[in-house]
Amino acid sequence: MGGLIFHPGLSAYFRRLPPVTGLWLALLAAACAPAPSGAAAAGRIVDDAGDTVRLRGPVHRIVSLVPATTELLFAIGAGSSVVGRTAWCDYPAAARLVPSMGDGISPNLEAIVAARPDLVVLYQSAQNAEAARRLRALGIPALRLRTDRLADVPRLARLVGRLTAHERVADSVVAAFERGMVAATVPADGHRPTIFLLVWDQPPATVGRGSFLTELMRRAGGVNLFDDLAPSSAPVSIEAVAARDPDVILLLGDASPAFASRPEWQSVRAVRTGRFIQARGSEFSWPSPRAPDAIRTLGEQLTRATR
Repeated sequence: MGGLIFHPGLSAYFRRLPPVTGLWLALLAAACAPAPSGAAAAGRIVDDAGDTVRLRGPVHRIVSLVPATTELLFAIGAGSSVVGRTAWCDYPAAARLVPSMGDGISPNLEAIVAARPDLVVLYQSAQNAEAARRLRALGIPALRLRTDRLADVPRLARLVGRLTAHERVADSVVAAFERGMVAATVPADGHRPTIFLLVWDQPPATVGRGSFLTELMRRAGGVNLFDDLAPSSAPVSIEAVAARDPDVILLLGDASPAFASRPEWQSVRAVRTGRFIQARGSEFSWPSPRAPDAIRTLGEQLTRATR
């Protein structure tokens, strides 16, 4: 899903949109629902897919199907406006109390309509084009937003701040984020250890320079072993990993590196010597205001592993 790297179970994001059953009954109920109060004059916004979407603002009921925007909405004080989320929106804890609408790429359109949103936020993916089209055809504004890079944090914080009339808090969140990034970033001098990030092991897959995780590695004092790959993620061979000889291997989540016991991985020196570090927590799953903390955590682990 672009530069976003979720836990391995999020491969479900890439399923096709399923047929929608019973949707029209929910649509009829939604059509009879009153419009949100306090709506401002109509306006237009161009989303990251290049689509022009008409909005009535500020919005009061948001279905956020991108974990990054869900977190930002809570961060700017608009969490009470979130009436739907993805199954992966786990931060802050209050987000888990919001009803889940599916895994983000194949959302439950019936549940979305029943939530009576005046805005739905989708990840910018071709796989979400049909969901956006259906929602807009029903009069529900749907924005497709890209949340791939650390620079998207301030950009989208300001956007959702404007849409929800929380501009002042959004500006404060952005200022704190930018100060935190400067403070957490390791100066670019001296040796920078190479890091191989294994996001999936069968077949092996890693991230390229299109991923925010590559940015986190660089700011933490390291360098992505496959920084020369343009995509945000890509399959790689074990032979290529061994030839590039990473200093450390970075794993996502809490799982133990079971792959390390397999014979084919013994050609990688960092596997043989057990040079592993782990990125635990959703701050490593998508760009967020917590990125400075992720950089510090990664930097500390990298220092310990390369002493």
